[in-house]
Amino acid sequence: MSFNVLVTGGAGFIGSNICERLLRMQEIGMVRVMDNLETGYRENIDDFLPNKKFEFAESDIRDFNACLKAMEGIDVVLHQAALGSVPRSVQNPINTNEFNITGTLNIFTAAKESRVRKIAFASSSSTYGTNQDLPKLEDKIGDPLSPYAVTKLVSELYAKVFSNLYDFRYIGFRYFNVFGPRQSPRGAYAAVIPLFFKEMLEGRSPVINGDGTQSRDFTYVDNVVDINVGTIFNDNPESWNNVYNVACGYKTSLNELYQYIAELTGYTGKSVHGPDRKGDIRDSLADISKSVRLLNYQPRVSIRDGLKKTFDWYRQHRDFLASAPAGKTAMAK
Repeated sequence: MSFNVLVTGGAGFIGSNICERLLRMQEIGMVRVMDNLETGYRENIDDFLPNKKFEFAESDIRDFNACLKAMEGIDVVLHQAALGSVPRSVQNPINTNEFNITGTLNIFTAAKESRVRKIAFASSSSTYGTNQDLPKLEDKIGDPLSPYAVTKLVSELYAKVFSNLYDFRYIGFRYFNVFGPRQSPRGAYAAVIPLFFKEMLEGRSPVINGDGTQSRDFTYVDNVVDINVGTIFNDNPESWNNVYNVACGYKTSLNELYQYIAELTGYTGKSVHGPDRKGDIRDSLADISKSVRLLNYQPRVSIRDGLKKTFDWYRQHRDFLASAPAGKTAMAK
């Protein structure tokens, strides 16, 4: 049996890595991407366009009719589309709400009405909010610290309600600081790892928000791809209608991260520190035992190996980094 898969946000960083894996699999009949290219890039999917198994729909998840059309003939939805970044949501909470809540509700409703068999969606470790317990357990969250965190929590609540009211099977993934090839340093809300690579390779020191002792469970993108692709073939009824941490179960401070990347790039400059960032969680570390037990998840790539793979990719795609303007700060997400 072959599966037709819709990847929303498939021209983005995580989505395009998922598509690349799916297109290599014999069990996949068709991969359709739905992306409005606001934070995704056509260059991320250019290599896929000649593939007969690949379809690209340049459309917006805020358009319900477009969501319905994208569901035609689809068996599984991997919903990655979102407007990311805590600082972006602080600056413009309405826009973040429209994409992440209205857009996700459109996707859920269109999937329900089209009788799509399975849907997995991207949530976020930001849902843990004020809960300072480490490691983070899925059933223990705090109050959200940012509009972005609110939108991800609301998406989880909608998924639960849909599973109770309708014939709707979902899995939600709380991503912990995903990094890897195709992650862009472009724009004011770029993530920390591509910014570190860009600035150091160009001989400039990025600014670290805060004192740098804050920590994250940085997760290489192949681990995220693994767990998403696994949902397509997952027939374990106990695992559905749940949310899961997707991480490595290992925390790294921003100062340590800086040193790792400096070693890879040969950068010898000193770090520069700026003010703390509003809405940020101080420390983040995942308990991944639930993902291991119910989804057979095993993070194959550690942060050090992932950074090496990412560095190798950036060196092979210098134009990807060069096309981005110089960053001002290094964001922890």
